Amino acid sequence: MSTTPSKLSQLRDLSVVVADTGDYDAIKRLQPVDCTTNPTLVKKALDLPVYAELIERELAWGRQQSGDREAVVHAVADRLTIGVGALLSTLVPGRVSTEVDADQAHDTAATVAKARQFIQMYADAGVPREKILIKIAATWEGVEAARVLQAEGIDCNLTLIFNPTQALACSEAGAFLISPFVGRILDWYVANGQTPANIDEDPGVVFVRGVYAEFKRRGSPTVVMGASFRSTAQIEALAGCDRLTISPDLLEKLDADHGALPRKLVAGAAEAVQVTPIDAATFAADLAADPMATEKLATGIDAFAKDLESLRERIRAEL
Repeated sequence: MSTTPSKLSQLRDLSVVVADTGDYDAIKRLQPVDCTTNPTLVKKALDLPVYAELIERELAWGRQQSGDREAVVHAVADRLTIGVGALLSTLVPGRVSTEVDADQAHDTAATVAKARQFIQMYADAGVPREKILIKIAATWEGVEAARVLQAEGIDCNLTLIFNPTQALACSEAGAFLISPFVGRILDWYVANGQTPANIDEDPGVVFVRGVYAEFKRRGSPTVVMGASFRSTAQIEALAGCDRLTISPDLLEKLDADHGALPRKLVAGAAEAVQVTPIDAATFAADLAADPMATEKLATGIDAFAKDLESLRERIRAEL
């Protein structure tokens, strides 16, 4: 029996560990600080016994509604999302990230309206806004939505971050947190014939290290949360990042490994930095010049939107 703490235990001393799952039992067992919910996870949750009562209640509510059936389907999907999030909020000391509709990723007003609605639904369920992060795709319209919401005291998690300008625009908008997608960046380079020689050359790892260093240099309060990991090596290479959101299978692997885990990211001192604020034109131009970020942002939004439609399809069938 090793006397060295597990790598997961060591990682908790260096970074805030977040569970990238809506699996109630996994969260209970692995005890992350924060967790997340999204349509994929809510759809998976429909098959978990712990959510059976919630699902039956919301479907029963849906069956009692009159009027436009599609509006009822959408409403039940929202109610299930908040219901799952409210249950998860009782398990974690921190926050539950809750995704707004990805099919509205290019509509600032719709994103703001949905975020306000979700915060109100959580409040009605007894969950204060301090326990919630509203998860928004980091399009320019998403960044603008976050600017509005943050000014109202609604904290946002800007997700699908693949490009430095994207990350900095979120910081300038006052976003509470960003989620750069380490694994999806690596996936793109590998698919395009550029496999890194070692973990320090992994383009996803390099990107997050760069964003973290620049945020600290600027004195930005925006939290950097590495996401979408393909291996424990990627996680270990970012030990010390503000937060890391990790799937249950990788959390289990870290928990079973008792090797040493050194800190890799150290915050440098903030400097007085002269910056030209990023505007819509700069954002669009920098993204257009980055084929990886352009492709991954578009396919990421598309996948999230399909997951939402799949959840709604399941609800249609159940109603």
